[in-house]
Amino acid sequence: ADVQIAILTERITELTEHLKKAPKDHSSRLALLKLVGQRRKLLDYLNSTDTKRYQNLIGRLNLRK
Repeated sequence: ADVQIAILTERITELTEHLKKAPKDHSSRLALLKLVGQRRKLLDYLNSTDTKRYQNLIGRLNLRK
């Protein structure tokens, strides 16, 4: 799950930058929301199964929490 979360985080970052340049791109905005939801689910799963790895990953990816 760690690698999946890292990949999603990178894609979310890229899409966020794209949306700053193209604020009317609604299909990309929907894709971003979907990716954020997927990452949230994976983070919740990781937190419930291995809290230590979850905390480590949050720190390495500079995610809030």
